[in-house]
Amino acid sequence: MVSIQAVEAGEADILGAWHPEQYVLEDGTELDVSGLIFFTKSDWTVLFFVEDENGEPRRGSGEGGTYLLVGDTLTFTHFYHLSAGDEIGPIAASPLRMSVKEIEDAAEEPCRAEVGEETMTIHFPSGNRMLFRKSSGY
Repeated sequence: MVSIQAVEAGEADILGAWHPEQYVLEDGTELDVSGLIFFTKSDWTVLFFVEDENGEPRRGSGEGGTYLLVGDTLTFTHFYHLSAGDEIGPIAASPLRMSVKEIEDAAEEPCRAEVGEETMTIHFPSGNRMLFRKSSGY
């Protein structure tokens, strides 16, 4: 994957920071989530936490790499991954996982992105989706 964002005139602008507002699993379960996802011209990074009914973080993930946005297809290339968490809702507990990948070994994750001026919904291959609200313009 080339680490350049392919954006043509009139295409969505996802640069900056976005705050997650809603995390919906494939089965329709809604989970509370906090964190930020950042997009530069070529790179992305995310830190998010899934919270229980008391607002306590139960699981979290930090990921990053490069991305490519063409039309409504947002493809993440995963160079960095750190995650762990307790069981919450239908999501099973997950042990601590860490990885750093070179470009030839990095996983690609093609997603569908619905991008507006202030909101963005990312539909993941798993069937889960996350709604974000623009947090900054940079």
